[in-house]
Amino acid sequence: MRMRTLLTSLATVVAVTGGLALTAPTASGSTGAAGVVASPLADSSVAPGGNFDLGVWQLQEPIGSPGSPTTISSSRLQGANGFQDSYFYTDTRDGAMTFWAPEKGVTTPNSNYARSELREMNRSGSAADWSLSGTHTMKATLRVVSVTSNVCVGQIHLGTGGTSTKPLLELYYRSSGDIVLGTENSPSGGQTLHTVGNVSVGKTWSYTIGVSGGNTINLTVNGSTTHYAIPSSFNAYKQYFKAGSYNQSSSDSTTKGARVAFYGLTVAHS
Repeated sequence: MRMRTLLTSLATVVAVTGGLALTAPTASGSTGAAGVVASPLADSSVAPGGNFDLGVWQLQEPIGSPGSPTTISSSRLQGANGFQDSYFYTDTRDGAMTFWAPEKGVTTPNSNYARSELREMNRSGSAADWSLSGTHTMKATLRVVSVTSNVCVGQIHLGTGGTSTKPLLELYYRSSGDIVLGTENSPSGGQTLHTVGNVSVGKTWSYTIGVSGGNTINLTVNGSTTHYAIPSSFNAYKQYFKAGSYNQSSSDSTTKGARVAFYGLTVAHS
């Protein structure tokens, strides 16, 4: 009995340090921590909303009218019978919430690249729009299943406060396996790139993106943390998180693109 207890404790430690919560799912299929789900416990037969808490997200897909991609509301995403299609679905092999963005697809007016991507929302259904003050974090466990050249898998994007449509930061994964953080130099544009890790295509990894103190970006990739100063020119802007597959290459191909599988995704504000 003592050996069994020890083995159980060790298994719990391994699970926690790996970034996946091995807590039992609630009746809705999500775990107690919002949005966290462990692959061994994920139900591969349900929509992503059956395994993840999607009540704080809205989905954008690379289809619709030119310059006006289709968006799917939080209410449609939630639950085991929630929305899924060929661009956003549960992988029946492992329960991953999977995003597909081909090189040819409908884009927003300010981008040349297609995306299948979640945009942070409030529980009330309004768009998330938080100030830099306080502490704000997004944690993810994921793997890039395939990528042509480069895909953005996480962002902090500018919200209200001015006319800029830029991100504060973007986290890229390149076909070489390099993980690269792009920090925006100012709301007017210009990006500084920082290589922060390397993981082979198809391998699982984790990141935590956050801001704190009103002036600092905090990034952790596979346990390694770096910090970056936020220029004062961003102070007037509020922010929101994005996550998924924002392809960074375009062509006339609908079969080439970036497919990204998430095994955990959570946001927190304090």
